[in-house]
Amino acid sequence: MMRLKVGIGFDVHQLVEGRKLVLGGVTIPFEKGLLGHSDADVLVHAINDALLGAAALGDIGTNFPDTDDKYKDIKSLVLMERVREMLQQEGFTVGNIDSVICAQQPKLAPYIDEMRANIASTLGIPIKHVSIKATTTEGMGYEGRGEGISAQAVCLIKKM
Repeated sequence: MMRLKVGIGFDVHQLVEGRKLVLGGVTIPFEKGLLGHSDADVLVHAINDALLGAAALGDIGTNFPDTDDKYKDIKSLVLMERVREMLQQEGFTVGNIDSVICAQQPKLAPYIDEMRANIASTLGIPIKHVSIKATTTEGMGYEGRGEGISAQAVCLIKKM
């Protein structure tokens, strides 16, 4: 039986006016927010997909479809709680997470520790097991033009 499994996740959302910018469960002051059915938290979505993928439990679109009104405007950390429960039902705990957010603006460094704390608390793991980095694309691509924000994550889960 495989005791350790890894997963990878990616998400991207368009930046638009009239929405709050939520990353890692933190509302960040900015003139635009991410468009989506839920709160569109790309970081939490990427991590959720990594966790679900590691356990071969599908992805967030399959488990929490945007065609279901019960997920309209839901906080992505609430979905992460459900992902944690799904992992526990399969006998897994989260080992660690490494992630990166790609955004030209706003500057995210002041919010990283709060994001880490939110994710660690939601998953019931030590904060030192959650890594979040932020980068830009030096003005290139949709992130560089300020059209959207993307996030990538990898995780390790282990059989209890």
